[in-house]
Formats: sequence, C-alpha cells, structure tokens
Amino acid sequence: MNTEPVCVCVCTYRRPSLTQALASIASQQLPSGISLRVVVADNDGDDAKRKSIESDGFALGLDLTYVHAPERNISTARNACLDAATSDWIVFMDDDEVAAPDWIATLIAKRDGHEIVFGTSQALYPDPRTPRWVIEGDLHSNRIEGNDAPWNGYTANVLINRQFVRDARLRFAIELGKIGGEDTMFFFQAHEAGARFGYAPSALVYEDTSISRARFRWLALRRFRSGQVHHMLLMKKGNGRFSGLRALPKALICFAQATILLPWRARSAKSALRGMLHAGVVCSALGVAPYQEYGA
Repeated sequence: MNTEPVCVCVCTYRRPSLTQALASIASQQLPSGISLRVVVADNDGDDAKRKSIESDGFALGLDLTYVHAPERNISTARNACLDAATSDWIVFMDDDEVAAPDWIATLIAKRDGHEIVFGTSQALYPDPRTPRWVIEGDLHSNRIEGNDAPWNGYTANVLINRQFVRDARLRFAIELGKIGGEDTMFFFQAHEAGARFGYAPSALVYEDTSISRARFRWLALRRFRSGQVHHMLLMKKGNGRFSGLRALPKALICFAQATILLPWRARSAKSALRGMLHAGVVCSALGVAPYQEYGA
C-alpha cells in the first residue's frame, strides 16, 4: 500500500539526548497511510558523530538520512534540512526533546487549511535545584498564547508544508544563525508570503530544562535578544523608526511592576522578562549589536 511520507527534521550539535529524541520518533503511533522519514543535520565542525547517529537510526528502524552542516550556525542546519527533505510535509523538533506517541498524528489532524501548524513544547524541570519561581512561571515552555501573533512561533515543534516554502523561496537567515530568532524571522516571512497558521496545543514534545538555563540571567538575555529581533521585524515592516521611543516607557513600566511584585517571584520574573524584551527593542534602535545567544 502506498503511504504518504512525512519528514521529521532534527538539527543537532553534540547532544547525547539525540538518541532519546530519535527513539520517540520511532515510537510514533501514526495515522493510516502515513510513514516517517528522518533527516538529522549535524551542525558540528566535523562528521565524527555520523556513524553513531546512523547506527541509532538503524537500530530504531528509522529511515534516517544524515546531513553534515558544519558551519556551526543553526540556520545552516535548518536550511540543510529543508534541502534534504523530500516529502510534501516536514516537521521540526529539537535534539533535546522527546515527542509524545501521538505527536505526529495530532499535528497532521490540524493541517487542513494551513501551511504551518505549531504544537506545544512543554518544559520539564527534573533537577531538584531548579528555583521554585521558574517552575511556577513555566518560563521555558513554547506555546502560542492568546495575544501572540499566529506566526510568532518556533521550530521546537512545527509542521510545515514544504511546497509552500519552496514556492515562497523561504530560507532561515544565516545572519541570525548565531544570534537566535531565525525561526521568528522565517515564520514572519512565511506570514508575509501568505501562509495560514494553525495551532495544535495537544501535539506535545517535552524538553528537560538544564539547571544552567533555569536562571534569571539566561532567561533575561534570551528575552533581550528577542526584543532585538523584534526590532528587526519592525524595521522590515517600516515601523521601526520610533520603536525605541515607544518601547522605553513599556520597559520602565514592566520593571516597576516587577519591583512591586517581588514577593511573588514568578509574577515578578514575568514582568521583568517582559521589560527585558522591550529593552532589547530600545537597544537595537540605538544601534547596540545583537546579543549572540549561540555565538559560543
């Protein structure tokens, strides 16, 4: 019986957790008529991991293609996945995530009438040293909130129509590959090209949050960078000229709220992080160089 292939794309860089990610792909409970292929884009400087990755794929019974994308630039790896995929629909997940058994089926059930469908990336906090306010605030999960633009998503969990991407000539921006936010820019450009976006909140992948990321500094720098990328988007839309002036009072209000809410750490942190996003817009408008989240 002929089946429709769906290609799962995973970009990786020296993470042992890739094996668990691949195992969760192999365990998918697929709808009738759907089969899976896997592309792993290795962003390391050499292909030393090729044999172990291909061996894992073989042991798990996966139809796996290894691609070496050695620029140590996440956009290079994502573009390599776009080039290596051969199916009409592709899915991105991260190499430190584990997918629920019905993940692919839930995304596919939502694709009619959409070119791009986001799922939910649910953060887990297994380290007992994780601060309570981080867990309560759930500050590392990726989901579409009520006030979010429908295109303001992520590659941590997304189904994409590859033909639309090809027709619109969409690529992940190389210049953002060490800064971060390349996925935000990609989906914004897809929106500008006419893509229709859907959301399947119950299409779940899970990601363990390391203790090094469960810190206010890490979160603040990421939000600051997000603000800088947001300013880039405003410039592309022609709305960036006075964005710094508009963002400054917003940042100050958020920081004031964070101070008032200090007894409630999770709420205070959310306000402060919102302030850091606006601060990123202000600094980008003033010409401050983008923070390179993946520069190291």
